[in-house]
Amino acid sequence: MEAQAPLMRSTLLLDRFGDVVLTLDSDGLAWAPVAPPGNKSEKCLGLIFSSKYQTDIKFLDTYAVEFIDWGPIHELIYNIGAPLPCHQTEMYRFVVHGFQKSRGHRSMWVLASYTFGHRHLQTCQTWFEQINNRLNMEASRPKNLWIFVHPLSGKGNGRKTWQTVAPIFSRAKVKTKVTVTERAGHAYDLVNSITDEELSSLDGIVAVGGDGFFSEILNGLLLSRHNAPYPPVPVEFMHSVGSDGENENSRINCENKSTASTHSDGSLPGVSYKNEDVPLLSASESSIPRLSNYRKDAEGYNADQDLASFFPNERFRLGIIPAGSTDAIVISTTGARDPVTSALHIILGKKIRVDISQVVRWEDSVSSSVRYAASFAGYGFYGDVIKESEKYRWMGPKRYDYAGTRVFLEHRSYEAEVAFLEDTSSRSAAGASFRENVPQQVEILGDKPPKTICRVNCASCKETTSPAYLLTSCDSDLRWLRSKGRFLSVGAAVISCRNGRAPDGLVADAHLADGFLHLILIKDCPRPLYLWHLTKLTRKGSNPLDFAFVERHKTQAFTFISSGKESVWNLDGELFQARKLSVQVFQGLVSLFAAGPED
Repeated sequence: MEAQAPLMRSTLLLDRFGDVVLTLDSDGLAWAPVAPPGNKSEKCLGLIFSSKYQTDIKFLDTYAVEFIDWGPIHELIYNIGAPLPCHQTEMYRFVVHGFQKSRGHRSMWVLASYTFGHRHLQTCQTWFEQINNRLNMEASRPKNLWIFVHPLSGKGNGRKTWQTVAPIFSRAKVKTKVTVTERAGHAYDLVNSITDEELSSLDGIVAVGGDGFFSEILNGLLLSRHNAPYPPVPVEFMHSVGSDGENENSRINCENKSTASTHSDGSLPGVSYKNEDVPLLSASESSIPRLSNYRKDAEGYNADQDLASFFPNERFRLGIIPAGSTDAIVISTTGARDPVTSALHIILGKKIRVDISQVVRWEDSVSSSVRYAASFAGYGFYGDVIKESEKYRWMGPKRYDYAGTRVFLEHRSYEAEVAFLEDTSSRSAAGASFRENVPQQVEILGDKPPKTICRVNCASCKETTSPAYLLTSCDSDLRWLRSKGRFLSVGAAVISCRNGRAPDGLVADAHLADGFLHLILIKDCPRPLYLWHLTKLTRKGSNPLDFAFVERHKTQAFTFISSGKESVWNLDGELFQARKLSVQVFQGLVSLFAAGPED
């Protein structure tokens, strides 16, 4: 294949290097030294240079170009007898800003800049304008963002984290509206009440904080705009919440395949606004107001407007700049827990679709509450740790380790019943008897296909070209499986949930947008065996699910009924009280400013 003909070519001085021939084509910039350097490494201002130097940068990896007028520039002098400082001269300059991938961690992106100089002003201005025009042609890059900063997130470094990356956004000429939250639920209220006209003027919303803070913004965005039926449920589940609930749920799921109908006041069917004394969440740094008002408080809401068409949205994306205690969503979607890397993903307009789970709490025959989760829903051990950690907020992120130790030593188990939809893609391998009863060893001891880890350009996630068909309770081919007994924990992972404590995540081969939840049921077992399971979670390359007391099921929906009077769930790191709930996953519902992990 013939090389592209260059659109521009000039001899310029590359700062801290020397004279180069700079070439511009449709893909980016390339340069080569006018006089090739010798094989020996040389020193300039204490920096070591060798023959292995950067020779090009693609426009896809370039986030900004700046014209910085007349000033100093350094030229490396080669083939000298001893290391001496570079020769300094002055000329007109422009800077090309991009990034390089870290050699030891390819998912980590490191800022890189290249300063070119020339003695003629017109030459530098022409190069600046040509490069700037090329960058402006990148239509996927955001121009207008709303940034929410959680000042108390993680170790209280939310403001500092934003101050670190703010110059990158400014350099890239991205317009940002910055809101530093002042109270719990502040971001939820603002996102929930923004009009659709105002929302359409934005390219995205970015959270500077942790998973819980991102969840707050996600719920503010979806609860008043994503109209969809409740999750499908088996008949006996609705019997457990009353006959009226069964009739209502059947009506919703049978009559509305793509969107949920609304009452005249804009409320969703089956959602009661009478039980307002029961909070959706207990107080936390990212708690969300009661759902009883989420429709009524939305400014500019029109009950006749089709808000469901806003999601999924090809242009609008959400972003996260990590500043939390765990940052599992960022690590799972970018591969790095690094604010600069996340900022570059946002500015360069990276995009991946991600699955979102809808969680519905049923308290009686006419009352329900809805939440959305982007990473994880956990009960038992997971819920108890979050509840216990609320007592020790003064400890910062260390409270999770302390609370986890206390909960582990108590070793509580809970009587519950879980029903889940069979994954029809694995039905033939499981066998007909699999549908009748679920032994503890199911999907653990049998032959399994090799794990496919979700990476950049993942084939499984690329198949997400449109949202999956919404399941309904009236679908005749739904097959429900059940597991009943005492559980130490029940977990549903939407994504792998990689984090500092679990480098491979809770489910290493979970995908970002394949339309499935990974249901992990930990049956009651001796404390040493449970410790072994938890220990394997912390080890890269291990298999923490390879135990007889662990059930793993790939599913699109499940229901949960606790036999106890109280039941606490962990939704993306936030408390959610529910004895009876139903959950479903929406494939590729929202888009993130991310590209997926590379390692």
